Amino acid sequence: MSLDERFNEAAEEVKALASQPNDADLLELYALFKQATVGDCNTERPSGLLDFKGKAKWDAWNGKKGKSQDDAKKEYIDKVTSLVASIGKK
Repeated sequence: MSLDERFNEAAEEVKALASQPNDADLLELYALFKQATVGDCNTERPSGLLDFKGKAKWDAWNGKKGKSQDDAKKEYIDKVTSLVASIGKK
């Protein structure tokens, strides 16, 4: 199975977790997914005073800057595998 196929499979497995991961895990998943699919962060940091969620997501993604898309896919797969092992699937 190719890396892209494993990545897409992991993206589907996330949707079937028994419960929602904690905020730190969600941010990590988001950042790795964006880095894997888009590459380096290509937007400006949200400037809204109360946009804490948007800023946290932007900061998480921007923290992956320079990581290759293939490396991000591998890390995403590993993270999902770890979450499935700890949380389980529906």
